[in-house]
Amino acid sequence: MKRTRADHEANHSLLSRRALVLGGMQFLLIGGLAARMRHLQVNEADQFRTLAEENRIKFKLIPPARGEVFDRNGVQLAQNVPTYQIKIVREDARDVEAVLAKLSKIIDLDEDTLAKALAEMKRSAPFYPVTVADDVGWDDISRVSVNAPALPGVTPEVGLSRVYPLGSDFAHILGYVGPVSDYDLSRIDDPDPLLRIPRFQIGKVGVEAKEEIRLRGAAGNKQVEVNAAGREMRELGRREGRTGADIQLTIDSKLQNYLQARLGGESASAVVIDCESGDLVAIGSAPTYDPNLFVSGISVADYRNLTENKFRPLASKAVQGTYPPGSTFKMITAMAALEEGIISPDDTVRCNGHLEVSDRKFHCWKRSGHGSVDLKNSLKRSCDVYYYDLALKVGIEKISAMANIFGLGVRHNVEMSAVARGLTPTKAWKKEVHGKDWVIGDTVNASIGQGDMLASPLQLAVMTARLATGREVTPRLVKSVDGVEQASGAGEPLKVNQSNLKEMREAMFAVVNDRGGTAFGSRITENDMRMAGKTGTSQVRNISAAERRSGVVRNEDLPWERRDHALFIDFAPADNPKYAVAVIVEHGGGGSTAAAPIARDITLQALYGGKPPLSAYPSKDQSRIRGQQERLEKVRPIAAIGGKDNA
Repeated sequence: MKRTRADHEANHSLLSRRALVLGGMQFLLIGGLAARMRHLQVNEADQFRTLAEENRIKFKLIPPARGEVFDRNGVQLAQNVPTYQIKIVREDARDVEAVLAKLSKIIDLDEDTLAKALAEMKRSAPFYPVTVADDVGWDDISRVSVNAPALPGVTPEVGLSRVYPLGSDFAHILGYVGPVSDYDLSRIDDPDPLLRIPRFQIGKVGVEAKEEIRLRGAAGNKQVEVNAAGREMRELGRREGRTGADIQLTIDSKLQNYLQARLGGESASAVVIDCESGDLVAIGSAPTYDPNLFVSGISVADYRNLTENKFRPLASKAVQGTYPPGSTFKMITAMAALEEGIISPDDTVRCNGHLEVSDRKFHCWKRSGHGSVDLKNSLKRSCDVYYYDLALKVGIEKISAMANIFGLGVRHNVEMSAVARGLTPTKAWKKEVHGKDWVIGDTVNASIGQGDMLASPLQLAVMTARLATGREVTPRLVKSVDGVEQASGAGEPLKVNQSNLKEMREAMFAVVNDRGGTAFGSRITENDMRMAGKTGTSQVRNISAAERRSGVVRNEDLPWERRDHALFIDFAPADNPKYAVAVIVEHGGGGSTAAAPIARDITLQALYGGKPPLSAYPSKDQSRIRGQQERLEKVRPIAAIGGKDNA
């Protein structure tokens, strides 16, 4: 059919309208795009420029160098040494498992190491660097650097690792550092961002833990430019952090070294305190361990060896251990009675070998008794009955209050872990803790440091220093922080009668220097170095009446765990006290035979600042002491001791 002119005009009109609509739509689209482009390029330019910079520039934390620790003479006790590390950032690596597979072909990485790295990455933010290999050699670093283009997100770095150059000598004082754990983070309300860095090391126990904030310092940061693969191209800026503070302890490393060697294979502890300043110049616990094992993570086998040892090498017995103080407590009972005016030094008590209280016999250590004894002789010969009698007159409340005055039952503020408070029991304490009334027998037991009475070697050393000086000597472990001297522990005069203290000191002098004194065999023979002291033996088992009738089993015939603890405390020189010493040998038997010789040797070492002359010992002991000194010098790592004082 032939189309008319009208049909052509209608079709042309329709096409024109469609073209117009289409053109309008195209114009609107192009206009919208142009407006959007203008908005993005002009109005949003700053925002997109910032985003671009953030993709090109990364901010990284710079861990600060940890503060170092020195002894009182500048000998280095805890130091930082450079160590090579290989790290990976998850968000830069993208396919982490593939990158680690390539890395394991370049350097030796076992499956456990790879699994540990993957686990840490899952726990950590994607932008935190995770250490894959620590303490690697230069050859491994070189191979990783050469293959850098094929290892996105992997970077070799130089870090710092903690080292304890004197090893086991300071393990119980310094403690050790280790990687931050989930448990560590759970105890902190607002953790430092540094603690989120995988394997970042913090103090776990000891001075390292107690002084963590000071030692850690503050992080710095740096800006680095990265390419499309996430590889660092150059450093654009840096803000240095604050290095941790250096801490100087009051400990004398040479005396500490001798003390640990002298304790030897015993399960024992000892504390030496400067009577004038309260400075702790040595704190020992045996056996000990190597804290370097913990820095990068101790092996299961090594840790099992420590935890399964019956002598408990991980425990810092000098401050954590609490023991019945035994006869070393008798001066406290006597002071309580003297201060109350209940007795005078010349009053006597008759000892027939026991005292009967409420139809129960409380025995003296000497079955036949000591006869009539006054204050001085009761202490010199360590008569128990004399103190039983005093306790009945003075009462437990006065005895416990006097113990507190002399530093027992008090948690001293020393920068070590789990410092014990000990226990000076009272009637209210027993009612609250055990739900029972106090009985007179409890007071009798407490009077000679048995029953519920407990003290640590640190507390006994403080007690001895206060007896020696008449001042409230307070133990000090940190001498200075970044060169700033810390407060002295010299203390104010005790609020007790100084004449009574003089009586105590004279009696303690007799214990060591009078023939018949329980520590006469461990005396110092140099007149200007002579010491005053007190032996102690604390029972860890009850002796039944049947056993007393048939004969008490000797300590050496009992299993080790059932033997008595041996204790000794002393101060010297007796007429001008410089040092106070406390020694406890766990299950060592008698204080006069096991603890006193150790304490005497440590005291002399402190007084002479090194090996004392043989003339300071009784002549009968000099040959044995010479051999002992030679043996100890062989086992003491003197060559390892170095620092500012002998550089």
